[in-house]
Amino acid sequence: MSWKAAASRDSIALRLSALFTLVALLVFMLIGWALYRQVDKSLGLLPEAELDARYSVLESALNRYGNPEHWNRIRNKLDLLSEEDRRIRFWVVSPDPTYAYGQPDAQLRAFSQGPEGRRDLQLPGQPYPMKVLVSELPAREQRPALRFMMAIDTQTFWQTQHTLLMALVGFAGLGVLLASVLGYWAARVGLKPLVELSSEAQKLAPPKLSGRLRLSPLPPELNQFVNAFNSTLERVDQAYSQLESFNADVAHELRSPLTNLIGQTQVALTRGRSAEHYFEVLQSNLEELERLRSIVNDMLFLASADQGSKATRLPVSSLADEVATTLDYLDFILEDAQVQVRVEGDAQARIEKAYLRRALINLINNAVQHSSQGQVIEVRIDSRDEQVSIAVSNPGPPIATEHLPKLFERFYRVDASRSNSGANHGLGLAIVKAIASMHGGQVFAHSRAGSNTFGIRLPV
Repeated sequence: MSWKAAASRDSIALRLSALFTLVALLVFMLIGWALYRQVDKSLGLLPEAELDARYSVLESALNRYGNPEHWNRIRNKLDLLSEEDRRIRFWVVSPDPTYAYGQPDAQLRAFSQGPEGRRDLQLPGQPYPMKVLVSELPAREQRPALRFMMAIDTQTFWQTQHTLLMALVGFAGLGVLLASVLGYWAARVGLKPLVELSSEAQKLAPPKLSGRLRLSPLPPELNQFVNAFNSTLERVDQAYSQLESFNADVAHELRSPLTNLIGQTQVALTRGRSAEHYFEVLQSNLEELERLRSIVNDMLFLASADQGSKATRLPVSSLADEVATTLDYLDFILEDAQVQVRVEGDAQARIEKAYLRRALINLINNAVQHSSQGQVIEVRIDSRDEQVSIAVSNPGPPIATEHLPKLFERFYRVDASRSNSGANHGLGLAIVKAIASMHGGQVFAHSRAGSNTFGIRLPV
């Protein structure tokens, strides 16, 4: 081959590489800009949405009680919420010290006298402002009128925005560099083998992913690429099968609340209605939306656990104390259900408290949902063989043996037609299993002698 032919070949390769680089640069810039704008807009709404969601949960309790005894329950609940999420802070400004909370200073007292709603507050020593929801609670019984403030630290959101920008810039630069190198390499290899591979690859589209690229008669330079591609197809095929099953379950769970939302809204719009009727429709729709949000949040948590997230903050703690704290949090639910909880035993273990409390809430909620009024739920804590176990038992009809291993799977129910099946979306026990795995533990379930037991085992 003459030097002129070699120069001509290199020239084509360089020009193709330059074109690939230019196209990749433009695509990455446009996609990165669009993603950044969209995520920036969404991140700006997250603090406000989280404040509104948390306040909607507390509002009824705040307006419901007006004497010191019941107000102490509110204080305990605020303490628990603050401990579970360090980003959230609460203040109550009241002329009566009995109802004050959070030790508000002069700046906070002055801020609380401003208009109600969401506002930004810059506290001394903090680089980012806090988003604060200010509301006024009218006087009730012995309680005077007071100002309630709930704040969320926006540092995480701002840092996420900055991290996203740096990641987009880095990935765009890396993508452009890879496009340039791979474009040059592809041009040097030649177009014919690539066309053949492209033709075969185009046939491998969902749901038909069982095919594989042939290794011959390809040039040796492409054999490694084909092997890697076939290995990827194998993993994609398995992932696609799992995704199909998962999507079917998610669609089934989302269909009911969406159908309810659409049906109720369509009925409400068929003709003129009173304001009270519209209020009832909106309130019912809000319940369905809360259910949808709960499903999404649980799925995000499970996705994080599937990616290998582990519990990292593991102080040695008393499991009986954590159960007691959880029962205090569920006090209103237990009171409404008219069931009692009896706790036996105690043990020490290294746990991440927020995760364990979430698992305990799901286990006890599961027991409450399948218990009748006046029944007793038992929580037993045992320690043996370098493991501790927390077992939650409730009286109930026996569960068939073939169902027990599947009860901790996502969206699995023994009987979807049970009366309380619409009250939960089938992810509670799956989250318990994920939390156990994040601690290096396991879950268990058994049904015998008129009692159904679900629990977790954790390493000491």
